[in-house]
Amino acid sequence: MDAVINPALIKFFNVYGQLGKDNLSQLSDVYHHLVIFEDPAHKIEGFSALEAYFFNLYQNINSCRFVINSYVEDEHEAFVQWTMHFSHPRLQNGKERSLEGCTQLKFEQDKVIYHRDYFDMGEMIYEGLPMFGRIIRHIKSRLGR
Repeated sequence: MDAVINPALIKFFNVYGQLGKDNLSQLSDVYHHLVIFEDPAHKIEGFSALEAYFFNLYQNINSCRFVINSYVEDEHEAFVQWTMHFSHPRLQNGKERSLEGCTQLKFEQDKVIYHRDYFDMGEMIYEGLPMFGRIIRHIKSRLGR
């Protein structure tokens, strides 16, 4: 028997697969107007606030794209493992970097009502800064011994 993927998850994959500065309006196809969005640095409530967050985020980066690696789902919830490839002008002179992460999604009325991202903020930001990056990578290498 073939599994049926939640239509809200399909929309999420399609929008995030091509998300960029010029098509942020597609976020309204994915998110419920009462969405709660959380990541290691933010908690955002409501679609208008989320849309403003994405607008500011995409104005400050050179590029950002997501590759979906795997997912598990049921009728009302999904967990998505992804790789984000991004470039920011203030991190490693704008060189493209990659970050692994996972997203928990909850659905209501065929839209995402809850979105929580899990990723290593230190890897994303601090390791991209010249002085901090060397120190953090050194500390991480010592922890593994």
